[in-house]
Amino acid sequence: MIGTASGRRGTWDVGRVFELFPWMKERRREPTIHLSGGEQQAVALGRALTASPRLLLLDELSLGLAPTVVRRIYGVLPQLVSDGMAVLLVEQDVAQALRVADRFQCLLEGRTTLEGRPKDATPQQIEAAYFGLAGRNESGSVA
Repeated sequence: MIGTASGRRGTWDVGRVFELFPWMKERRREPTIHLSGGEQQAVALGRALTASPRLLLLDELSLGLAPTVVRRIYGVLPQLVSDGMAVLLVEQDVAQALRVADRFQCLLEGRTTLEGRPKDATPQQIEAAYFGLAGRNESGSVA
């Protein structure tokens, strides 16, 4: 209910969050300190969604959540965007993130190594940018 305090109207309410995370309804009165780290992350996401933000910042979405929950959340992201919510996703699961991204940016030590639309980059380019291999020759030294 904390998320609804923003007063912004949107398509997400507590009932919809319970549909996304069915276990929450039966455990809604339990202190979050008694929840696992992944469950706490899910509660934070639910709270954010009920606030109907213009921009949703997601950092390491897949970290600590069960794979089935991660798939469900990633399935919802395109709907959030089509509803007008901007989503900025920081994620190490590159393949998963690229499936839902309109644009991507690979960073290495705070510098952009590759950016663009997922359809315009090859898996090899993304891998090289992600692991800092761009600009290296076959021996591994910088060209």
